[in-house]
Amino acid sequence: MQTVTLNNGVEMPILGFGVYQIPPEQTEQAVTDALAAGYRLLDTAAAYQNEEAVGRAIKNSGIPRAELFVTTKLWVQDAPAEENTKSAFETSLTKLGLDYLDLYLMHQPYGDVYGQWRAMEDLNREGRAKAIGVANFYPDRLLDLVINNEVTPAVNQIETHPFFQRTTDQELMREHGVQIQSWGGFAEGKNDIFTHPVLSGIGEKHGKSVAQVVLRWLTQRGVVAIPKSVRAERMAENIDIFDFELTDDQLAAVATLDTGGTLFFDHHAPDMVSWLSARRLDG
Repeated sequence: MQTVTLNNGVEMPILGFGVYQIPPEQTEQAVTDALAAGYRLLDTAAAYQNEEAVGRAIKNSGIPRAELFVTTKLWVQDAPAEENTKSAFETSLTKLGLDYLDLYLMHQPYGDVYGQWRAMEDLNREGRAKAIGVANFYPDRLLDLVINNEVTPAVNQIETHPFFQRTTDQELMREHGVQIQSWGGFAEGKNDIFTHPVLSGIGEKHGKSVAQVVLRWLTQRGVVAIPKSVRAERMAENIDIFDFELTDDQLAAVATLDTGGTLFFDHHAPDMVSWLSARRLDG
């Protein structure tokens, strides 16, 4: 598996397995199958409500902890943010059955971001979170956090797929040493992505599926990807992407698909800010 080196020297697999929207009752088997297929980066979140199932799969896998790269995410915390962030971290760690995380991400750019980040910096210094980062931070929010804090986020996990390619965002991140990671790499099937003629045509040239083309396009750009599936055969297909490369012409063809905007929700929209900020997790 290819890796990327984060800004603090931590090695992170460039391709992993995500469990967003996998129901808790299916998550343990899905993660078990993913580990069997060769995935070693696992991505979950407190908000997904399936950390315990991820933890059971890890425990039962028999894979040495040092061979795994486990990410979970902090949801928006009420005041006092620093205290509540550390409590939320302990809750996630307990559910996962782990004594440290490889990466801890702030899931949303809302609430007392600075209080949350200070607590995350403490967890990083203590070695309990080997790396810390953010998710869903647009360039203005990300740069503000970078400039005004001691620890620069190691990762920013953002919506990134052929229809919203985030090339300018990626360049800013590269300039400041922040690794880009994709969520929604397959655009959740929107815009007929799996039958799109441009992507299908590239796949035919390489004998690969559209999903494989998209994942190769992401990783070839240096974007960490975390595709989700509950089907073992799809997991095996998705990890089989390192035996081909897109040509310059093919990369240029994919570039024409960029709409420059989200297909899901706008983190700048007042109603979305209100909804995400008000949401609280049980337990």
